[in-house]
Amino acid sequence: MNGYYIIDAEGIYKTYNTGKVVVDALRGVDLRVQRGEMVAVMGPSGCGKTTLLNVLSGIDDITGGRVIIDGAEIHTMADKQRTRYRARKMGFIFQSFNLLPVLNAVENVELPLLVAGVKPGQARKLAQDALALVGLAGEEDKLPNEMSGGQQQRVTIARALVNDPAIVWADEPTGNLDSETSKEVMDLLCKLNKEKMQTFVLVTHDLAVGQRADRILWMADGKTVNEARAGR
Repeated sequence: MNGYYIIDAEGIYKTYNTGKVVVDALRGVDLRVQRGEMVAVMGPSGCGKTTLLNVLSGIDDITGGRVIIDGAEIHTMADKQRTRYRARKMGFIFQSFNLLPVLNAVENVELPLLVAGVKPGQARKLAQDALALVGLAGEEDKLPNEMSGGQQQRVTIARALVNDPAIVWADEPTGNLDSETSKEVMDLLCKLNKEKMQTFVLVTHDLAVGQRADRILWMADGKTVNEARAGR
């Protein structure tokens, strides 16, 4: 670690106002993550874990504070600029695989590249390389319903990595997987983190997953309450 913080968040507040009730989802969260670090965010349901991931990644706006990602203060950007920044710098892995059922594996992986304006031939080659990286070489033509849950999550990981992002955000990446497949997916994420020095921020309720990270950040009631080195 070189002391450079790829994620530097200070005093993050997020309030939801439904008109009938005001919910303080985040209440003054500070977080710094070094380049190449893997951090797990843990805590009880409703504590603000997913909200924190969404505001750090720029999916959701903040009510107060600031978020600097790789030197850029993302919440001062216009919406289109922030969207382009996410497309260049970030990858996303979710509990629900979010694969399009009518597209095969390689088509699902290349889709974000095509949306970003990459030429089809180059997008196909990058998608094939990403699938090979996650151990799915030769499975490019399979549709999601022809694949196991673990394979589908590998396709999701390939899609998250296809643009070579600096940061990968993962929200319950093993939540829909059995324990053996969950371990295989975490083995893969840890391998990619080590080999490619990409930064990973994982939201998880599973302590076995959290302990694979470099550091666990514990949350409760919209605040960070503890921090510990993990056992990777």
